[in-house]
Amino acid sequence: MEITAAFLAGTDQPFEVTSLELAEPRPTEVLVRIVASGICASDAHTRSGRIPSPLPCVLGHEGAGVVEAVGELVTHVVPGDHVALSWMPNCGECRHCHNGRPVLCTAATPYTLAGTMLDGSSRLSKDGDTVYHYSFLSTFASHTVVPAASAIKIDPTVPLGVAALVGCAIMTGYGAAVNRAQVRPGSSVLIFGAGGVGLSAVMGAKVAGALQIIVVDPIESKRAEAMEFGATHVIAPGDDVVEQVRALTDGFGADYTIDAVGAPAVLAQAFDATVAGGTIVCVGVPAADARPSLPGPQLVREEKIVTGSLYGSSRPAVDIPLILDLYARGLLPLDKMISKTYALDDINAAFDDMAAGKLNRGVLVFDDKLAY
Repeated sequence: MEITAAFLAGTDQPFEVTSLELAEPRPTEVLVRIVASGICASDAHTRSGRIPSPLPCVLGHEGAGVVEAVGELVTHVVPGDHVALSWMPNCGECRHCHNGRPVLCTAATPYTLAGTMLDGSSRLSKDGDTVYHYSFLSTFASHTVVPAASAIKIDPTVPLGVAALVGCAIMTGYGAAVNRAQVRPGSSVLIFGAGGVGLSAVMGAKVAGALQIIVVDPIESKRAEAMEFGATHVIAPGDDVVEQVRALTDGFGADYTIDAVGAPAVLAQAFDATVAGGTIVCVGVPAADARPSLPGPQLVREEKIVTGSLYGSSRPAVDIPLILDLYARGLLPLDKMISKTYALDDINAAFDDMAAGKLNRGVLVFDDKLAY
């Protein structure tokens, strides 16, 4: 079928909104009409070449829409169902899936990096030439074909513009606090970065019952926004961040720290600002050649836990509907994450706005009626 998509021909090139060919879904795949797609920093990093990915491609990995067709082996969704899309499908059979950690699925990872579907091939083409997928989803398009495990059925009353964001930024930040850090009621949480992931971590920490939520960000407006999402204190970056955090936590440091930035210097501050026995969760992805270091004696003597969190350490099929249920019950203000919406034709302007720091999340909208 012919679809309309934002085509990226090469690194640092503008998007070209054009027609592409999309093949029919195979037996374990689903055809989805995209209603809304979030725009994420990872898309920008791939466009710039910081995150290597095969080109040409269609970017986009935060999406929600309506099922239009399913492969013959798909049973959990049918045409007409509303779905949020997960960029991390899983096989359900490997060691990690059996251990309840599907985001580490060994079956999916190689194909994520290859820009293909799970069988190593692409469903996208332009004038007969292969166009690569992005994280199995390629949501900057009117339609997409995704692995069955990526299509998560959701309540049809949830606005699909909100549901789109849960597939990456919200899941990553919320899950870092709730799933990986396992924030306890009455605790203190320190979060570096007040972008989409950081604000989602704020919401997760608040739902988990944190008494103090301290956010560090260089932009004053971002710090103010963090307060609106549930932060109790905000700090501008500087040499005295550790001292300020300790002053707010009776001299000890935060119980949990979430690094949504990914810079080595931030991890060093995060380590020093965390209480002995506390947990530091690394979410922001550093540059490929980054080699952060930590003080070895303190690592041993203070028993601090330093861990990573991919995709919120989530079980997407469980956590995506759960998060949207919390939203529907008024416990997570997910709609406040949307700074601005755009038509697909305005995608280059949307990326400019993101680069200028104007957005928590920009959302491409294909269907106004179902997006809100």
